[in-house]
Amino acid sequence: MRDDGTTEGTLLERLWATWRMEYITAIDREAEGCVFCNLSKGADGPENLIVHRGETCYVVLNLYPYNNAHAMIVPLRHVARLGELNAAERDEMLLLAALLEEALGEGLQAQGFNLGMNLGKVAGAGIPGHVHLHVVPRWLGDTNFMTVVGQTRVLPENLAETFEKVRSSIGRALEREGSGS
Repeated sequence: MRDDGTTEGTLLERLWATWRMEYITAIDREAEGCVFCNLSKGADGPENLIVHRGETCYVVLNLYPYNNAHAMIVPLRHVARLGELNAAERDEMLLLAALLEEALGEGLQAQGFNLGMNLGKVAGAGIPGHVHLHVVPRWLGDTNFMTVVGQTRVLPENLAETFEKVRSSIGRALEREGSGS
C-alpha cells in the first residue's frame, strides 16, 4: 500500500460522511437538557424535524438516521422507562407507529419496517433519559457492506426532502383515517 492509501493499479474509494462527526464528538448529549424535551418546545417543521404532533407524543425524523425516513415516536412527557408511560401515551405511541407504517408504505413505498427501543445506556440508547420508539422503513437491497466495513450509512436523499415527503404522507394518511376510508 502506498502513502495515499492505494495499492498498485487501484484507487481507494472514499465516501465522506462528515455530518457524523458532530454526533461522534458530542460527549455529553444531555449537558444542555433533554434533546427530546427541547425539541418539543419548538414549532413543528423542518428546523426541528417534527413531522407530526399528537396529544401525548410527537413524530420526529432522526437527525442521525439508520436508513432514509428513520423516525422516532417520542412522548411529550419526559419519561425514562417504558413502564412509566401512562395508558394514553402507550396507546398513542402504537397508533403513531401504525400511522407511520401506512404513511411511509404509501408515500415512500417502504416495503417493511423495523420498530424498536433501546432502553438504557447499556442497551444502546443514545438518549437514555427519554424513552422513544424507532420506526425504520426498509426497502429490498437498502443495506450493503458500507455499514459493516465503512462504518458509514449511505442515504439516498437529503433530510429536507425526506421531511417534506414524510409530513405530506402522514397528512394523507390522517385524511383517509378521518374520512373513514
